[in-house]
This record gives sequence, C-alpha cells and structure tokens, in this order.
Amino acid sequence: MQYLQDCAEQAGLTTDFVYIEEVGEGEEGVFTNLDNQVIQAMFKLYPWEFMLREQYASLLLSSQVRWLEPPWKAVLSNKALLPLLWRLFPNHPNLLPAYFADELESSGLTDYVKKPIFAREGANISIVEDGEVTLSTPGPYGEEGFIYQAYSPLPQFAGYHTLIGSWLVDDQPAGISVREDSSRVTQDLSRYLPHIILD
Repeated sequence: MQYLQDCAEQAGLTTDFVYIEEVGEGEEGVFTNLDNQVIQAMFKLYPWEFMLREQYASLLLSSQVRWLEPPWKAVLSNKALLPLLWRLFPNHPNLLPAYFADELESSGLTDYVKKPIFAREGANISIVEDGEVTLSTPGPYGEEGFIYQAYSPLPQFAGYHTLIGSWLVDDQPAGISVREDSSRVTQDLSRYLPHIILD
C-alpha cells in the first residue's frame, strides 16, 4: 500500500495512509479519517466482503467515495462464481469443473481442490487426490462454505509451481505477472515476478 501511495504522490496526488480501523463516518454520510478529513478516493486491500460487515457498510454506495477497486470486484473474488460458470458453460476450455458441497458426491470428482468461498492468498485450501487429502493450508476462512473444483496441477519449472496472473483495464490487456512457490498452493508469500511496465 505504501509503495502505491508513493507512486501516487510522485504523480502529484495528495494522499493519506489510513488504517481500515481508522475509517469513520462523518456528517452527511461521508467517510472520514481520524482528522475528520473527507475521504474522496480510496484504494484498499481490505476485502469487500469484510467491508460489507463493517458498521459503515450502509454508506458504501452512498458515500460518493471513488473506489479504485470497485465494489463489483466482490463478485469476481467470490469462489461461488466458479460452479455457476461451470453450469452456464460446461466443458468450456477456460474453466475447470466446479461444484457446491451438495453436488460433490454426484460430480464424480476424485481429484479436486476444496476452496472457501471468500478465501484468498491460498488460505484454507485442501487438495484431494483419489479421495485423500494430500495438502491442506491453514487460515481464517471457511465458515461461509466451500466450493469443489477439479484439481489441475500447476506447471513446474526448476521445482517451482508457476501461476500466471493477468489484468484487464477497460477490457484491454494491461498487465501480467508470474507467481512461483515450492508449494502446490500459491500463497501470500509466494515469489512475485513482475514484468516490464510500458507507458
């Protein structure tokens, strides 16, 4: 966050670093910091599903904050989207079979990954092969439920499991990165290999 803040300041923007617990409600339904300054634009790493549980959740749409990660991202980060996509587009080459808990038995999957609906950074993931858990990661997620997705091992290069991340801006390709880890589950401390930034 502080790196992004530094980039914004170098671009001439006025910024303030605010911890999420320091965000409050000001007069007339606006978000403020501890100095009662109105927050007009915000970039955050705090997940949207957590924001929706905060006391100020009712202000999220009406506060006129310019969110640099828009609220609709909550839909894309929700793993429950995966079984729904599989139902709508079965056997699509860009999808893996995915199911809700009540569909797992009838799915026929014996090799799958159990993922919490709201998890991130590899938390609370279980890899099941031939019906047996072969890898499990700790974390705080899971009470919201799980989805089950066919297991497709990541490719390995020099002993590292490799995952490509890509971004779109205004429907155009705008970035790519490579995450590597000796573990089969990509996590928050996995190596991040950015690529060149062109303007």
